[in-house]
Parts: sequence; C-alpha cells; structure tokens
Amino acid sequence: MDNSKKIKWYTLGFMAFSTVWGFGNVANGFIYFNGIQVIFSWILMFLLYFVPYSLMVGELGSAFKTSGGGVSSWIMKTIGPKCAYYAGWTYWACHVTYIASKGSGGLKALSWMIFQNGTTYDTLPTIGVQMATLAVFLFFCWVASRGLNPLKKLATIAGTSMFVMSILYIIMMFAAPAINPQGGYLTPDFSVKNLIPQFNFGYITSLSILVFAVGGCEKISPYVNKMENPSKGFPRGIIALAIMVIVCAILGTVAMGMMFDPAVINESTESFNSYVSNGSYWAFEKLGEYYGVGNLFLIIYALCNAIGQFSTLVLSIDAPLRMLLDNEDAREFIPSGLLKKNKYGAYINGIKMVIILSGSIILIQSFVPGAAAVLTQLNKLNSVTMPLRYLWVFVAYMALRKTVGRFSSEYQFTKNRTLALVAGGWCFFVTAFCCIFGMWVPGDPASTALNVITPFVLTALGIILPQIKKREAR
Repeated sequence: MDNSKKIKWYTLGFMAFSTVWGFGNVANGFIYFNGIQVIFSWILMFLLYFVPYSLMVGELGSAFKTSGGGVSSWIMKTIGPKCAYYAGWTYWACHVTYIASKGSGGLKALSWMIFQNGTTYDTLPTIGVQMATLAVFLFFCWVASRGLNPLKKLATIAGTSMFVMSILYIIMMFAAPAINPQGGYLTPDFSVKNLIPQFNFGYITSLSILVFAVGGCEKISPYVNKMENPSKGFPRGIIALAIMVIVCAILGTVAMGMMFDPAVINESTESFNSYVSNGSYWAFEKLGEYYGVGNLFLIIYALCNAIGQFSTLVLSIDAPLRMLLDNEDAREFIPSGLLKKNKYGAYINGIKMVIILSGSIILIQSFVPGAAAVLTQLNKLNSVTMPLRYLWVFVAYMALRKTVGRFSSEYQFTKNRTLALVAGGWCFFVTAFCCIFGMWVPGDPASTALNVITPFVLTALGIILPQIKKREAR
C-alpha cells in the first residue's frame, strides 16, 4: 500500500473511539456507581483492563492479517476448528439477549420522541409493552428473513450522530453556566472522601457494566497492518483512544454531576430504574432547558436513538447468524437443518431459533413489574452476557503467545512472552470475574435467575448442536 494512503495513528484513534464509546456508557457509569464516584472506577478499568486488552487485539490483528480480524478465525489458527466453532457460537449467543433489548430500547426512544416524557412509557402495563416489543421483534425477523437489510446505512448515520451528540453534550454542558448562569446547576463534591467508592458486594456486582462499556475494540484489528509503522503507530493510536475515552468518561461524568443528584437516583428501586431507563433522555431534556430551545435536543437524541436501536436490531438478527453459519470450519459442528436457506438467501431456521430464544426472554419479562424495570433488567443482562465473547480474545492471545515462531506479527504488545501470558490471563480473569459476579442483582431474585439461567441455556445449546451433528453423520 502506498505510504501516503496508510492510516495514521491519530486516525486509528478516532476510528476506535467512535466504535467503542457512546453517551450511554457515561450515563450507565454515573447511575450505577453513585455519581462522580465512578471516575475512580473508570481510571482503574482503563489502566488495568482496557489498554492491555486493546494492545492484545492489535497483536492478534497483525498476526492474522488475512483472516478478516474475526475472533473465530484467530481461534481456528491458534487452537483448532472445534474451539473456533465455540468462539463463533459465543459471539452469536451473546446477541440473543442483545436482540431482546433493542426492541424495548427502540420503543422507549419513540415514546420520548412523541410524548417527550418518560412517564407515558413507564406507566404502561408491562404485558402490553412486551407484546408490542414482541411484535416489533417479529417484524424485523421477517425483514431479515427476506434478505433485506434496508437499515444498514441508517445504522451508520445514527451511530455517527449519537457519537457526535455525546461529544456535543459534554461541550455544551460545560459552556451552559457561562451562557445561562441561572440554570440551577448542581455543584459536585470532589472531596477525596466522596470520590473513593465503597468496595462492597453491590460495587462488585456492577463492574460488568464498565467491562461491557469498554469492550468491542477487536473491530479495529483488521486495520493494524494498514497503518503507517504498525509497531509504533498502533500503540500510539490505542493510547490516544484511551486518553480520549478517559477524558470523555470523566468530563461526561462531571457534566452529569452538574445535572443529577446521586442521592435522588438511589433513594428507591423505582427511582433507580427510572434513571436507568430515562437518564440519558433527561440529560438532553435539561440541556435544552439550559439553552432555551425547549425539547429540541431531546427530540434529536430520541430520533437518533430510535433509528439506531431498530437498525441494530435487524443487523443483530442477521449478521452474527451469518458469521456463524457461513463459516466453513464451523459447519462440521452444526446440524444441517440450521444451514437451510430460503429463496432470499437467509438462514430461515437460524432466524426461527433466534425467534424462540430472544422471544422467550421478551415473554418472560411480561411478568416484570413496570416497563422501566424491564429496561433495567435487560441492561444488566447484556452487561453479563455480551462481555463473555471477549473471553475468546484472551484465549486466542494466550494461544498465540504460547507458539514460538509459528506466526509473525509486525506489532507486538510486549516482547516478553511471560508478561504477555500473564496479561492475557489477567484480562481473562477480570472479564470472567465481572460477568459471574454481575449475575447477582441484590434484592432482585428474578433478575438474578435470568442472568444465571440465560448464559447456561445458551452454552448448553452450543454444546448440544455438535452432538446432533454427530448423530446425523451416523
């Protein structure tokens, strides 16, 4: 590649930033970790997890430059086809819970856009909301089954606009006191006593929220070998990414601290659920009040979020399924019935399996008391299941570093093999620890049961399918 066309380190940093970060991460961190106390946790998470995780991904992407950057292909090269199947299955299975949440999130965004308040949606009967969610979900399954993905471009536009709005929120919030001094802002307490969190069981069970927030940087791995001087450029880009994310996390947290009082958020379970469900919308609603434009920012944010939620829904039904079933190495472990395509080229039985699994989660939540509680439950469920796919990244990295001379890489996280294995094991441990302890929701046995049962059911199904394939072969 012509050197002038190669990616600069700062370009990679911005690409990764827009992929990893979003306003929802700021809002969730603030709500789950008692306001500005989350700053301490963010810094620890970035230094001890996010930076080494990102640098390992860079080495994997560099070593397997022709493999498309997928985790399954990394496992295939380093371990073998059976584990590659399980890696692909995990990536797909994680999206089952994610899919169940997108319909609810999209309806919530539409409600805010139309009614411009959170109470209309939250006070609706849960069973009615879940039936509407199920109807939306089935509609987009039908769209996916027709081989149509009309929302792909809208997903890109919505994702970009959400990223821009999260940056604008921070800038405009810090400028608001100078423009409107009488806005009624809160003054966060930055004393050391208030910044250090209480390291109790509730704190430990919430860490999965932060792991979920900073994960996903493996999407940028294919660009490692397209960089100018990868051995120096990639770590610079990742460091730039880490600095930008840390700055946005801290400044975004401070901005929310000028709006919301953590004591109000935590005064009751109902209040907490309302903030998890509506916090980001209230933030843009207040921002509009400070600037005297009414609900303009709120409506724009809700519109972008609705488009983003629904477009992500249809893509999440189709794309992970294709990644699993299109993989020739994984097909020897998958029953032939799941490989059936309809005349539109869609894996129709695979989509039916999605309908059964994700639809079951939607129906189970019909018994949850309150629409806001449903969104809180889904938020926590995703934080437990989605990071499980990151485990395979660290397995692939440790397998890569255990081999000597078998694979060449233009970029290495560290030349010290022992240090590399320790770092991979550490990140694996942190991810597994946070996911396992994140399953517990204090005072909510129903949510805890859902968080525990769902990963076990999906894992069991992934183990059963190769056995069915074996029986077919006989």
